[in-house]
Amino acid sequence: MSAPKKLYIKTYGCQMNVYDSERMAEAMGGQGYVETKSPDDADMILLNTCHIREKAAEKVYSELGRFKGLKADKPDLKIGVAGCVAQAEGEEIMRRQPLVDLVVGPQSYHRLPEMEQKTRQGEKALDTDFPEEDKFETLKQRPRASRGPTAFLTVQEGCDKFCAFCVVPYTRGAEVSRPADRILTEARDLVERGVREITLLGQNVNAYHGAGPNGDMTLAQLIWQLDKIDGLERIRFTTSHPNDMQDDLIEAHGTCAKLMPYLHLPVQAGSDKILKRMNRSHTAESYIRLIERIRAARPDLLLSGDFIVGFPEETEEDFQATLDLIEEVKYGTAYSFKYSTRPGTPAAERAQVDPAEADDRLQRLQALLTRQQREIQDSMVGREVGVLFEKPGRQDGQMVGKSDYLHAVHVRGEGIQVGDLKRVRIVSSGANSLAGELLD
Repeated sequence: MSAPKKLYIKTYGCQMNVYDSERMAEAMGGQGYVETKSPDDADMILLNTCHIREKAAEKVYSELGRFKGLKADKPDLKIGVAGCVAQAEGEEIMRRQPLVDLVVGPQSYHRLPEMEQKTRQGEKALDTDFPEEDKFETLKQRPRASRGPTAFLTVQEGCDKFCAFCVVPYTRGAEVSRPADRILTEARDLVERGVREITLLGQNVNAYHGAGPNGDMTLAQLIWQLDKIDGLERIRFTTSHPNDMQDDLIEAHGTCAKLMPYLHLPVQAGSDKILKRMNRSHTAESYIRLIERIRAARPDLLLSGDFIVGFPEETEEDFQATLDLIEEVKYGTAYSFKYSTRPGTPAAERAQVDPAEADDRLQRLQALLTRQQREIQDSMVGREVGVLFEKPGRQDGQMVGKSDYLHAVHVRGEGIQVGDLKRVRIVSSGANSLAGELLD
């Protein structure tokens, strides 16, 4: 019996890419591959890329350059680029880096086994199509591999919003929602494999409108169906758009016990002028009123957001409006970035903010967000929360898990196992985590 081939996958960017990497590994498992944590002993290397970060393509080319020595020592090593940079760059990747054997977009990775076979015959393989066949229907023939008590589950892909700074509509395509029965089948399979928490994923996950038994279902209706699955204890979803927060989803935050009190709802900016130039289709005021409604349904909800500073034409007054919004809303966690151009997007053609000014604004914004995050984290001390334990800690006898609010929590205790869901009292707050003691 021949030894299994080894597959190394490096995942960049968002949680959807984590999910995609898992599915790619499962697809290649059918070809006799097992995952390895090092590219040095791999028979195939896959870079699953993201186009959100600044100079994403150049960073991928730099990473590929590091593999030249490996390819020289092992000519049979196959190297592939997947994900959004693959979709955007296509054949250009192979032209610039001839060591690359295959390039596959995020809508075509179910074809990886066939593409890998093609490379074994000495050919290059390129697929950046938006195929007619449903990749999830193809992938359902390959069972999910459990990676612990938590799992991601993609329910929606693509985006119809066309924000002026974003390439997602061009790399992931139009909004598409998976049928509810397929999602529920995959969720039950994950629970049977030991998963107790599922995070529903989508570029605009709350725009979900998958086919159900009585017509299209909303995300809230899907969540209530997942709520019925025995053994599934926690439900989360990300990433949401303010324009798609429907009434039934707001209500679910107050009535569905399995839906965790954490919401990632990006606003991007606090200036109505900038929001309009971003094509966000909401105002600062409408966003604030929406947050008030959500918190009325779930007062203890922890809010997360995204912010872009230095967007073209942003003035100091516009930036101050963003700071004012943050002060009013209060975020438990947030992701913040300095604007960087994405070729082909409308904002790339506009007058850019001075880089030094954008850097200064980013530092000021992050200082405010860090202060809010620490204040909210410190306020957890003395509270009782549920913690789903995911792995051993760095110290003997310590286990680490996530609270209902997605805080990392360290606990010492005898007999705690990975996958246990326990009540914990928070006793102290650290830089980026909490410490607790078991209550049961």
